[in-house]
Formats: sequence, structure tokens, C-alpha cells
Amino acid sequence: MHPRTNEKTKKRYFLSIFLIVSGCSMTYIANAAPTELTLRYQHHIFSLRPSQYTSWRSVHEEWRYDGRPFRAPQSMRIEGDDTAELPRGITRTTVQQWDTAAIAVTLQSKVASALDRLVGTVRISRDVHGTITFEGVGLPGRHVDIPTAAALVAAAMERGIADVTLPVVEKQPSIVVQDPELVKQGIFEVVTVGESDYSGSPMARRHNIAVGLAKFNGHIIPKDSVFSFNEVLGPVNGATGYKKELVILGERTLPDFGGGLCQVSTTAYRGVWEYGFPIEARRNHSFAVRYYGPQGTDATVYPPQTDMQFTNDTPGALLLQTYAADNKAYFIYYGTKDDRRSDIYGPYTWGRVDPPGDRSEYTAEIPAGTTRKVGDRVPGMRAAWFRVVTGSQMEHSAEHIEPVYSIYEARPLFTQIGVEAGSPLLSSSAASEESISSAVEQSSSSSGARSSTRPIRRRD
Repeated sequence: MHPRTNEKTKKRYFLSIFLIVSGCSMTYIANAAPTELTLRYQHHIFSLRPSQYTSWRSVHEEWRYDGRPFRAPQSMRIEGDDTAELPRGITRTTVQQWDTAAIAVTLQSKVASALDRLVGTVRISRDVHGTITFEGVGLPGRHVDIPTAAALVAAAMERGIADVTLPVVEKQPSIVVQDPELVKQGIFEVVTVGESDYSGSPMARRHNIAVGLAKFNGHIIPKDSVFSFNEVLGPVNGATGYKKELVILGERTLPDFGGGLCQVSTTAYRGVWEYGFPIEARRNHSFAVRYYGPQGTDATVYPPQTDMQFTNDTPGALLLQTYAADNKAYFIYYGTKDDRRSDIYGPYTWGRVDPPGDRSEYTAEIPAGTTRKVGDRVPGMRAAWFRVVTGSQMEHSAEHIEPVYSIYEARPLFTQIGVEAGSPLLSSSAASEESISSAVEQSSSSSGARSSTRPIRRRD
């Protein structure tokens, strides 16, 4: 095992607060708390409404004599609740406080249950055919430091701060690399992990995700090379093992081979983006897709037009292990870390647009008299993230701030109505489509929008 596999901790705090957390519950005076509290770790975002957790607030008595706190004798109480007439100079006040013990219970249930995972173990070797094999999965261990997180939340509540970065402890997996060539290329530790959640996916989409992930398992990205997702993915059709599932086809969402592959590209992208690799090509989806929240962290692909690319500027090669379990997809990048540090901030959203009016068209592609939904109502929006990268590999500055912008269109409920081939209704539908496309092109030209108006399929 390489020495770099020893435990490392990464604790980054949004609040500059130094706290000593003992075994006792710490309390903070409860003033005006934010309506909504955001807790974040990398692209993982949790939103809580403090008003829903009444246990977070506790009440206690505060006794003072001539302005100084003191412990009131029992003789000044009646059955422990009411007070007799107090001597001069003594005051009794009821104070609300934030209870970190209660906050910790909530964080364990709502946050740690989603983020915590056991440390993995993996043995990497080659079989008799020279193919790289993995015995086990090298996911780093991860757990939320609940006592510190609860103290940070309580302090944030007291100060009216609505955004807290979670303190998370990470531990490198146990890695044994048995292939001398891989060791020579610098395959020692986990550099970064890409992660996404595809809960709710239909079976064909799950199948395509599994097939797509397998294409990258064992792939090596040489040092200083540019990785192309599409190049490694290869052809996408029925002959290469994919099923038909919904993909974005211009203004419609229709079945095509490989629907769901954007889950794979988004997973790959998140790992390299969060670590701080130079991103050479990335494009967001034309509208916000529920599988890829938070918005602005997705990367759509459609070979060969739309690709996801990055440069491997680490000290050695990168080896990929892909894995899926419990509705989550993973890209594990093995290699050699450098001294870079990357922090991401977002999403900052604005320009929300309500879905346009419902739309329908006639088609001969489905039986006459039937209907087919080819689009849901989706609001439009813009999203921005900022990535701050520091480290000796930066050429011109000790700190590089990189904005990442995404533009998501508003989409209507779109329904197709089946008619017989040759129906005059088809020509009226085509004329309507032409006028709509013209309007979209004029709008994009005048606004300077980056999104292409020509129909480009995305493997969603």
C-alpha cells in the first residue's frame, strides 16, 4: 500500500468559527434565524427549514444578581417553576437557546445518512489478456463530523447566516496495485470521485447507464493528455448494447438508443470539475433535467457533436474505475494527487421563466387517434457556479477563479396527436413548426444565447 493511502481529513468551513466541542450539549441564544438553511458539501446540497424543527430551540432560566449570573437557591422557586417575590438586585429571565444535541439528531437523519459511507478496499491487477481488473471498489470513506456541524449550524442560526459548508472527514481506501506498469504510471491513490443519483430511472435507462459505465472501466488517461468522453464511449446504437430510451431531440423528448448516457457523462464531469482539472469542453442540457440536480453541475453529450473533455495535468496517469449501486453512479479516478485545492460555490440562480403555453402537433409516427407526450412543463432559469483552484500547478496566479454558467430553456407541455399519413393536418403542423423555429432563431440571435437552436440529440 502506498503511503498516500493513509487517512487524510478535509474540513472546510464556510463560517470562520473555532469551537471546542465537548461531550455536553452546547447552547446558543436563539435570535432571528434564517427562514431556510443551506448545508453543502461539494455538489451535495441540503435545505432545511429551522422553523420545522422545534426541538432545536430550548428554553432555560437565567438568574442574575447585580448583573452577574448566579445559581438561584431552591428557596426562590415554587415547585421549580414559579418564583416568589425576588430580593432587590436579583432578576430572572427566560432565554431561548439553540440546542446542538437536537440539531445533531436532525443532521444525522437528514444529512449524514445520505453522505456517510464506509471506506472501500480494492486490489488492481491485470488478467492473462492484459485487461485491467478490479477486485473490490476503491471508494473513499466519508462521514460528516456531526458535533462540529451541529455547533456550526447553531452559530449560524444565532448570527442569521443561511449557508454552511459541512465539515466532512474523508479516508483513502485500502489500495493494492499489483501491476508494475500501473505503479510506474503513478497509480497510487484515489484522486477524485464523480458521483450522481439516478433514482426513479426506468429499466431501459438503467440498462444504458450500466452499459455506458462499463465502457470506461479500466481506461487509462495518460499524463498531460486530453480526455474525450465521446472517444472512449464509442458508437451508440443497438449493436453496441444500448436500448431505446428518452433523449432530448430538439424541442421534443423521444426514444432513441442510449437514452441515459448523460448520467454517465455528468458523473464523469463532476469528479474532474470538483478536483480542479482544466475543463476543455462541457455543455449543459437545453432544459433542467431532474436527474442532474443541483442545476449547473450537468454535462450533456451526443457523439460526435457534443463532448465532455478535460486535461489530466496531475503528476501521473489516471485510471478509471466505474461503479453503480443503490441508484448512484460513480467514476473513481486513481492516480497521484498534487497540492491543488478546489472549492466550488453555487448554484446562484436567476432569470426564472415560467413554462410557455401548452403545445400540440399532428404526426403520422403514431397510430391515428392516439396521443403521445413529447415534453413536460419545465421552467427556464440560469445558473452559475464558481470554482476556486489554488496550488503550485497554477501558472499565472496562486488562485484561479472560474465561473461556470448554464442556461436552461423553459419548455411547454408538448403533445403529439396521431393522424393518418397524408392528412392535411400534417402540412399545417409543419408550417407551424417552421414559424416556431424561425422565431427561436431570431430570439437566440438577438439575445446572444449560447445554446444551439438546431436539433441536437442528447443522451439523457
